[in-house]
Amino acid sequence: MLFAAIRGPTLTQRACSACFSSTTRSYAFIAPTSSFRRGTRSPLAQQLIVTRARLIDPPESAILIQPSLSSSSITHPLGEIPVFDTIAAFREWRKEITRQNKTVGFVPTMGALHDGHLGLVQTARQECDAVVVSIFVNPAQFAPHEDLDQYPRTFDTDYASLVATKACSAILLPKVSEMYPAGITLDRTQQRGAFVEVVGLSHQMEGIPRPHFFRGVATIVTKLFNIVQPDRAYFGQKDAQQCAVLRAMIRDLLLPIKMRAVPTSRETDGLAMSSRNRYLTPEMRSVATLLYRAISAAKENIVEHGAYEREEILKPAFAIIEQVAKDVKAKGLPFEVRLDYLSLVDVETLSELQQLGKTQAAVLSGAVYVGTTRLIDNVLINTEEL
Repeated sequence: MLFAAIRGPTLTQRACSACFSSTTRSYAFIAPTSSFRRGTRSPLAQQLIVTRARLIDPPESAILIQPSLSSSSITHPLGEIPVFDTIAAFREWRKEITRQNKTVGFVPTMGALHDGHLGLVQTARQECDAVVVSIFVNPAQFAPHEDLDQYPRTFDTDYASLVATKACSAILLPKVSEMYPAGITLDRTQQRGAFVEVVGLSHQMEGIPRPHFFRGVATIVTKLFNIVQPDRAYFGQKDAQQCAVLRAMIRDLLLPIKMRAVPTSRETDGLAMSSRNRYLTPEMRSVATLLYRAISAAKENIVEHGAYEREEILKPAFAIIEQVAKDVKAKGLPFEVRLDYLSLVDVETLSELQQLGKTQAAVLSGAVYVGTTRLIDNVLINTEEL
């Protein structure tokens, strides 16, 4: 078990006095494995190990946890929102919410929260009595060559952000070992156990470069739905295909959940908010709006100029991306801009359209690489919500 060297006045250190305030409470220490530099056990960590009454197995991202106030929950040092790192503990809390006849909204995340995530939480709170946020970096939606190990894990800042919303009722922070009892490997051919796949909506668009992705998403969301038992679930429109896949899954598995696809949150210049935006250098960030500008130009071609043939609709989008790629190369910048795909699909079937009907609801989407960072985005045609 690896413990991080802890420096500076972090939330972890500020929790120390609380952790020794009582000898009758149980103590939990979860070692940071990614948010901090890996190293030897710090004196603080050693003290906690000696003093604690129990040790929680470290999940993918983890922090020091304040003494638990009951056997069914653990609480972060700020003491504002209960944090549950076991399914059994969370279910005890959920039973109490059921007894109080409260509705539950659910926002599943992989952490590294930004204003888009927080907007989902606030929307959920407007519509539900209690809001649960899960933070789980799901191995099943990463391929062996993708960035699972590098994916940002920032629980301290995530927690502070959720507290600031005054909208989150509980945080579910499950362990990989509980979510995948049979174990999980990134090699799909070697995976064992039960998985969920939504046939017909998972192979196109994002499913072409990432054929494993939606199987992993559908599986983990099904598991989380089984744990949380929400009345409503909230997802961002930026992940349009994911919304379509999950809506179909909810319908076909007869789940008693109402799903909301909330409009994409954007920076002031139009860039869709994403946890991966933090990978962009300032030079990369200066050109990162190219995809939004491209698909917006394609939409304008429909709305303002009456384009309905696929080639005609997408022509200005291809031109913008090609021009930005040329400009980056001409300036000698230390990265490349590369188009992955542009797509125009029916909003329900996700079938690629060669012609767009005058009132046909569609999704105009794409993906580009800015350096090694892959950005996705979409705009809706003839509809307000997925």
